Amino acid sequence: MVVTPTDKTQTDSRSDLSLQHCLTAMINRVETEQLENLLQAAAWMADAVEQDRLIYIYGGGGHTCLVMQELFWRAGGLANICPMIDFAIHPVTPAYMYLYHERMHGIGDQTVNYYGVGEGDLVLIFHSYGFNAPTIDCALEVKRRNARLVGISSSDWHRSVPPDFPIRHRSQKTLFDIADIGIDDYVPYGDTVIHIKGFPQPITSVSGMIDFYIAHRLEMECVKACVARGIEAPVWSSANIPGGDQRNEELRARYNSRVKFL
Repeated sequence: MVVTPTDKTQTDSRSDLSLQHCLTAMINRVETEQLENLLQAAAWMADAVEQDRLIYIYGGGGHTCLVMQELFWRAGGLANICPMIDFAIHPVTPAYMYLYHERMHGIGDQTVNYYGVGEGDLVLIFHSYGFNAPTIDCALEVKRRNARLVGISSSDWHRSVPPDFPIRHRSQKTLFDIADIGIDDYVPYGDTVIHIKGFPQPITSVSGMIDFYIAHRLEMECVKACVARGIEAPVWSSANIPGGDQRNEELRARYNSRVKFL
């Protein structure tokens, strides 16, 4: 359950505290109700490391695409992360252009094809809404190729958006209908959670914040699983500290020809 301000007369100076309460409640729910799914997904990530496979990540449009880049080529991050970036649905594209593109069919499946996902590979798809055309096309193509699929999405959005809403995939499927493992991020319908006294519309989207949290939790548990198996996780050092470039040279040589955005 997402905690929202109970006192609508609270002062604006307490709105940041309300955001803290919202995020804490969402995180606590993920850590209790979704922990088993999260650990299983992290174990599959460790399998990919052990088998020298890439871990493919896809964001199904808009700000969700930023989760891919949050994990990609980061200090302390896994070097075998391969973001399946499509700038047509990415926030670097003008907003109303990517909004149009993320309602188009035939984008997500071709992205999977371009990045070369194969049988037995692992794909993580982040999309809190979890039913738009690129997300579902990507998920269906991943499963058609017999790859493993982890979906991070919100059951509240799946339930609450009308079946005939134009952003839905024509199959009417949700990400949880297709994924092998579904991790509920508990993003509330509408995404915004903060009420400011004197302002009629709720503000502050939480989907990015909770998805970044889940992404890093998966990363952490993957490395822990690798340690337990006695295998070395490929982890980047910061390129902005002395010796960082030198420590990353081996990883760059290993993945530069395989991860398209390196």
